[in-house]
Amino acid sequence: MSLSRDDMALAGEFVLGVLDRGERAALERRIQRDPAFAEAVAEWQRHFAGLDASAPELTPSPELWSRIEASRLAFRAERAAPRERVGLAGLWDSLRLWRPLGLAGTLASLILGIALLIRVAAGPEAPQLVAVLSVPDGRAAAVVHAYANGTVQLIPLDTIPVPDGRVLEVWTLQTREQGPVSLARMDRARTIKLELRGLSPAQVGHLFEITLEPQGGSPTGKPTGPILMKGLAATRL
Repeated sequence: MSLSRDDMALAGEFVLGVLDRGERAALERRIQRDPAFAEAVAEWQRHFAGLDASAPELTPSPELWSRIEASRLAFRAERAAPRERVGLAGLWDSLRLWRPLGLAGTLASLILGIALLIRVAAGPEAPQLVAVLSVPDGRAAAVVHAYANGTVQLIPLDTIPVPDGRVLEVWTLQTREQGPVSLARMDRARTIKLELRGLSPAQVGHLFEITLEPQGGSPTGKPTGPILMKGLAATRL
């Protein structure tokens, strides 16, 4: 029996460890009696295994924890206000971004970083699709968020050295017939909005990548420099 999208997301949250103790205990019991759900959990574990094993261990700074705590308290105050906020009311329970106590090691640092960037740069709206862009050694170096309103954002997770006379160029590949399409050029890694005008909305499986190109961008309209990072869009957790 196939699982619903909500159940697939729940399995992903279980693997990431962002559920509270009661929710996790309930899902552990479900895994024992629901083979389809158990397979979904195993699939998510395989999906994240490479990322968890390859990312360097990082220790969040005290400033990061302070900013997360301040955002968490501010958000709770918003929820307690006597106003109807239909779009925001379920954000805490649907994203679970500020409850990372169950995460371990490098994956904890990565998810915390992404969560903070979503809160600061993208606002309260949850992305429909996420692409994690990895460098050749497997480290996650940037994420692409695609939203229901058509907005697409690139958010760097690491610095990217850019030699003099070169630029970073962001590409997407939606169909092999069309080939790679340039979305943006940057002189340094920064959070930017990506324009998809003339393209279909981002979908699962669409490729995003960043190459190093001459000043002014690729002279051919297609990638010519080395691929610094790339990743495929996937349904958000």
